[in-house]
Amino acid sequence: MERAERIWAEALERSREALGSGSLVPLETELLPPQGWEPFQLRRLLSATPKHLRPQGPKPNPFRPWDSSLQVRLLGQRHLVLLNKYPVQAGHVLLITQDYHPQSGWLEEHDWTAVAHVDADTGGLWFFNSCAEAGASQPHRHLQLLPRHDNEAACPLEPLLQAQLAGVERPWPWAYQLSRRQPGEGAQALAATYRAQARALGLGDPAGDPRPRHPYNLIFSDHWFLTVRRQREHMAGFSLNALGFAGYLLLSERSELDWLQGRGPWALLQAVAAARG
Repeated sequence: MERAERIWAEALERSREALGSGSLVPLETELLPPQGWEPFQLRRLLSATPKHLRPQGPKPNPFRPWDSSLQVRLLGQRHLVLLNKYPVQAGHVLLITQDYHPQSGWLEEHDWTAVAHVDADTGGLWFFNSCAEAGASQPHRHLQLLPRHDNEAACPLEPLLQAQLAGVERPWPWAYQLSRRQPGEGAQALAATYRAQARALGLGDPAGDPRPRHPYNLIFSDHWFLTVRRQREHMAGFSLNALGFAGYLLLSERSELDWLQGRGPWALLQAVAAARG
C-alpha cells in the first residue's frame, strides 16, 4: 500500500510560506558532472557557507525554542517535524525532541516511535549524526529525513547496498553494520536493529552504557539499515556527515577537489570511518 505522504505535502506547503517570510534559507548548489567519483553525487556550494558549517559553529540552541514558521507538525508531547532551515532539497525535514535531549546520547524508544509514525506516512532517506565528530551541527537531538516516493531509490549508493545484502558486492573496508529492513517494520524492530548494530560495532549497549562509546552515523531507507562507526568528521577539507555514506558529497570553499579527483570518494570515506577491527 502506498504511503499517504501527507507530512511531505505539509512540509512543501510550509516551505513555500517560510520562503516568503525569509525564514527558510535554501542552499544554492550545482551538481557537478562525474569526473571519476561516480556513483557519488558531488554538489558545489554556491551560497555563502551557513553558520552551522563554519568551524566556530553557532552556540545558541536553535530548537529551544524552535522557529514556529518552520514547524510542520507536532507529534504528541515529545517530538515534532521541523523544516531544515538550510535545505539543499525541498521538503528536507528534521524530527526533533520538543524538550532537550542530547544528540550524543542513545536514541530511545520514544524516538523510534516517532520515526515509525513519520515513516508510515512519508518514507525516504533517514539519517542521524551522533555528535560533532560524526557531522552533527547541533547538540539537540534530531534525526533527518529526505523524503522519497515509494519505489524511488533513496540515495546514489542504494544499488551497492542492495548488492551487499544479496552477497554479490564486496564489503567496505571500514567498521559498519548493514541489515535488511522488512516491509512494515515499526518502532520495536527499528530499535532492535539499532541496538544490535551498536553492540556489534563496539558502540556499547543502551541498557548498560550511559552514552555511546564512539561517534557513529545511521542511514536507513525502506529496504536497509546502516550504522557506520566514525573516527573523524572531515578530510581534505570535506565535511562528512551520514550523507557521505549514502553517496552525497558537498564541495565547499575549503574542499580539496584535486584530492578527491586523485584518490576518489571511497578513500574519503575510509579516512573518516573507523577501521574495521
